[in-house]
Amino acid sequence: MEKYIYNEQSGLWYELQGVGFRYRSVYAARQYGATGWVRNESDGSVSMEIQGTEEQIDLVIQSIEKSPYIEIRTMDVKNISVIPDEREFIVKEDWWYGV
Repeated sequence: MEKYIYNEQSGLWYELQGVGFRYRSVYAARQYGATGWVRNESDGSVSMEIQGTEEQIDLVIQSIEKSPYIEIRTMDVKNISVIPDEREFIVKEDWWYGV
């Protein structure tokens, strides 16, 4: 049985404050058992790939949105292929470090 039945990638998550998005994402993803990654992009946006059940992903996003320091102004969501051997949620190196 496939553990990860739903996978989506969101690019262009914009923060009004710019404080704590990546680490709030890690905390929420680990709390709800989702896997994937998050990183800063060169245009000031934050990209995140999150994998888990639809319920897990919804809970992670709701948790991020509840933070008083984060305001998501736009979100571009895309369905992508499941990564079967992905085991954790991490902060990836930022774009300028050559991920």
